[in-house]
Amino acid sequence: MKKMLSLALAGVMALSLMACSAQNGGDSSENTSSPSSSQSSEETQNNETPESVTITSLNANKEAAELEVPYDPQRIAILDMASLDILDALGVGDRVVGTADTSLEYLQDYINDDIANLGTIKEADLEAVMACEPDVIFIGGRLASSYDVLSEIAPVVYLATDTELGVVESVRQNATTIASMFGLEDKVDELMADFDARITALSEFAAGKTAIVGLVTSGSYNVLGNDGRCSMIGREIGFENIGVDANIDTSTHGNEASFEFIVEKAPDYIFVLDRDAAIGTDGAKLAQEIMENELVMGTDAYKNGNIVYLAHPAVWYTAEGGISALDIMLQDLESELLG
Repeated sequence: MKKMLSLALAGVMALSLMACSAQNGGDSSENTSSPSSSQSSEETQNNETPESVTITSLNANKEAAELEVPYDPQRIAILDMASLDILDALGVGDRVVGTADTSLEYLQDYINDDIANLGTIKEADLEAVMACEPDVIFIGGRLASSYDVLSEIAPVVYLATDTELGVVESVRQNATTIASMFGLEDKVDELMADFDARITALSEFAAGKTAIVGLVTSGSYNVLGNDGRCSMIGREIGFENIGVDANIDTSTHGNEASFEFIVEKAPDYIFVLDRDAAIGTDGAKLAQEIMENELVMGTDAYKNGNIVYLAHPAVWYTAEGGISALDIMLQDLESELLG
């Protein structure tokens, strides 16, 4: 009888151990193992939570590649505002131990004495990055040339928007990639819930309308195509972008155009991104002062009130790809076009 009782108690204890979470070190042989773990097969079977996951990220050559990163990283270094935006939306911003400087209002909670200053989104302070001992580092395109040296400190997650895929789908894809590092994939659909409907409403408005899209910088107006900044206006929302030849690469700062060119093209709408305001250029004229000259004021776009100054240029210029950023960008368009 005692022997049977001992066996029964052993069985109950075994069932209790099987029900434990991974953090409590469950012993069930049925637990899911980590595909990238280097432990023995017996130890791996006993872990419900993986030590690492493999994601798809860009490498130093801006090519998609597989990257092994720690699962549920506790110390995160951020050198990309779009990634910080997504991490914040996912609710894991408390893991950020260092970030690049930013003037973006909705990310100011991360600019404080408790979070290390890691430089800028264009130039990382490598010593500061190393000192904060990150488990993982996030960068954007401006730091692609620093990918290899940063990789010596920790795995580098480099994500970007794909203009062919579209900004909305790029945000969804990148958010899903980041969420997979924390087991938070289920939150992405909730965060992205209303974006498709908002794009549809703007698309219905834009149907059959022409536009020139560009940025003001150093006193000139540079036209943009559908291959870089502000591509959402032509590619997803559907304005016919008549400012440039579709085969010309304009993704960086656009192609300088004369105001006579704008008059000649006679677009229904003119969209203006103020680059100088976006990066805080000292002493720069406002975009409106530059655009509203005698030539432009003679166009139907001006006369009909169809010059759209993007209200949050820093978001469009430095943070495209984040969830809050996408919301703000759509608000800028909705307020001018649908309001």
